[in-house]
Amino acid sequence: MTEVKREVRKSRGSGLTIESMVSDQASELKSAGLSIDRLEILRMRVRKDVEDELLPSVQFAVAKDGKVLWSETFGRATEQTLYPIFSCTKAIMSVAAWTLIQEGKLDVNERVGDIIREFDTNGKQDVRVIHLFLHTAGFPMAPFRPSDWDDRDLRVGRFAQWRLNWPTGEKFEYHPSSSMWVIAEIVERKSGQDFRSFIRERVIEPLDVDDLYVGLPNAENERISTLVHVGDAFTNEDFKRLGIPEPPVTEVTEDAILSMNRPEIRAVGIPGGGGMATATALALFYQDLLSGVKDDRSCILNKQTLDYGLKVVSEDYRDPLSGVKVNRALGLCIAGDSQRNFRGFGHTNSETSFGHGGAGGQIAWADPETGLSFSYLTNGHDRNPIRVGRRTVSISTKAASLCE
Repeated sequence: MTEVKREVRKSRGSGLTIESMVSDQASELKSAGLSIDRLEILRMRVRKDVEDELLPSVQFAVAKDGKVLWSETFGRATEQTLYPIFSCTKAIMSVAAWTLIQEGKLDVNERVGDIIREFDTNGKQDVRVIHLFLHTAGFPMAPFRPSDWDDRDLRVGRFAQWRLNWPTGEKFEYHPSSSMWVIAEIVERKSGQDFRSFIRERVIEPLDVDDLYVGLPNAENERISTLVHVGDAFTNEDFKRLGIPEPPVTEVTEDAILSMNRPEIRAVGIPGGGGMATATALALFYQDLLSGVKDDRSCILNKQTLDYGLKVVSEDYRDPLSGVKVNRALGLCIAGDSQRNFRGFGHTNSETSFGHGGAGGQIAWADPETGLSFSYLTNGHDRNPIRVGRRTVSISTKAASLCE
């Protein structure tokens, strides 16, 4: 496989127009097929939440043909600022597991209990690897303290204690962190390596991309944006007034979100939500996957594995809140039909777009039809889920339509 050259074109948010900031880059943007006018509209939308003091800072990046064509930061941050990416981490963890599938070391139909003996308790005997990827395992709220991970006895003890909330495979219910803890353990047992080292060596280093971490080194802590909550929390009355069901209570509490401000939690690299990155790094991660899907030029995986990993395998499973088909592949979301906005994509994303968002409105996806990858990150964790959803769809819709 031929390595895709990684290049970055960066700018700082200043409120100026694109033409006045980087007139020397205009021809490059146009030659890549990007509309300058549409990029300006995207910039204005991204910047608006900072100007309106809804969010303290935001960072976004647009990439195509193996390089970042535009990245920008607004608010109290710089281009070097790292952001917690929350569940965007699931894509990175999934790709790490796919490398073991490619090598024939992991089969998604394997029973988890045959890989992790301690897990095979309390009715979990029917859980298979594919259930972990699809959020159909049946233990969405299984408790796990991040600080327990590095004590082997504590972590396998947790797995043994877990019980099912409903029979495995019966339905889809998003597992915010529990299933990815198990996938991390599977990666360790199949590879013989710490999962964080495995991700570094098998996923991040081959990309030659800086500023993407699962398990943050202590020296990088000074670059992390401090998380804050913004807006008012929704009440039961708010949900009733809007006629939408109230989401289930999960371990993703306000305290859990703010725990990512602690260096010891960042160091754990929570496999379902503890990654750290710049928008540039995350966009380039997806560019590599696009290169593999289109031309078999991924630095990480061959086309056969990528096609396998990105195939929708969730059948008729539906989101319990929206009733919309979840359209899940092995750990990632696929845009699919006209209801793709319920899956974290924009109205203008193609059906084949794939990615995974994160708590508080983090966005990361790739679109094979345009060759674009896009990432948007913020350190403002918005308590208003309706505003977060609308923001995600609005920004993604504008980003996905950048190509003329």
